Amino acid sequence: MPGSLAIPGTASASTRIPFQLNPAPFGNPNGSFDVPPIHCAVEVGSVRGVAVVTGTQRGRWGCMSYSWVHWRNLTNGWSGTAKMSSGLNGFPPETTMRTGVGQVVLMLDAKPPVSPGLASVWVP
Repeated sequence: MPGSLAIPGTASASTRIPFQLNPAPFGNPNGSFDVPPIHCAVEVGSVRGVAVVTGTQRGRWGCMSYSWVHWRNLTNGWSGTAKMSSGLNGFPPETTMRTGVGQVVLMLDAKPPVSPGLASVWVP
């Protein structure tokens, strides 16, 4: 069309960033004989200002179900709490947080005897 400007869409690829400190059963990051090791990650980049806590293993498995995630955006001051899903019926446990753009710190509160998991990520 004459006089129109075509602006290409931007492709956004999501990135899964492992927790710097994963939740650890009995304080042992390798798990124990009755509790497997826990592998959580924060997925960012698929939607602007949104972070998703999920697992790092195949199919996004490996993180805890029914746990609370407390987060704070250090850039804009927003904070919140979200709950991990159940991980039932073939869907891995996850939670979606609308943090806004910025540096976000979060804690996955697993409750004793599992120590909490900690992560700090940039949410685009």
